[in-house]
Amino acid sequence: MIRPEAVVFDLGKVLLDFDYAIAAKNLASHSGSKAEVIHKFINQSPLLFRYETGLMTTDEFFEEFRAETKFSGTAERFAELFGNIFTPMEPMIALHARLKQSKIPTFIFSNTNELGIRHIRGAHPFFAGFDGYIFSYEHGAMKPHTKLYEVVERITNRHGSQIVYIDDRPENIEAGAGRGWQVVLQESPEKTMAALSALGLPAN
Repeated sequence: MIRPEAVVFDLGKVLLDFDYAIAAKNLASHSGSKAEVIHKFINQSPLLFRYETGLMTTDEFFEEFRAETKFSGTAERFAELFGNIFTPMEPMIALHARLKQSKIPTFIFSNTNELGIRHIRGAHPFFAGFDGYIFSYEHGAMKPHTKLYEVVERITNRHGSQIVYIDDRPENIEAGAGRGWQVVLQESPEKTMAALSALGLPAN
């Protein structure tokens, strides 16, 4: 195995756990809709897909949500409640810190949205420590679309086995493997760290 030159991390379920049910419950307290209805509306929904693909602005996303759910709060309150769904996966954050200390370039590659990233930047200091960020909403495509993987190669200035990519979704991993990347399917932090150690990286 070739020792990778850069480590590319997915964000959700890799570095931060998340649960849209938290947002649904909190948003429901300001809405005319039940939490279960709001959860279906914001979790892997057509509306969220359009938002995370950059097909609508944050203001447009809020206005459509407000109209559909009768949300009575301000845009600022919505942003706070919608974004506050993340819990740090501490072993993975510690792993990133070890890679950074060893001067190994690290990158974030995520299907995500502006509100989520805004919240994470403010709430999770570790997030500032990466060498680059590739977000779906900024590039008009979502993983596993080929376009985004090309963006990763351009931003990292690496390709093929020079990249090791960690993600929790098999279809995203398969797309990276198809480009010759070394890949790790995240099943647990312990398995991920063992896989990186086997590639010669300082993961433990």
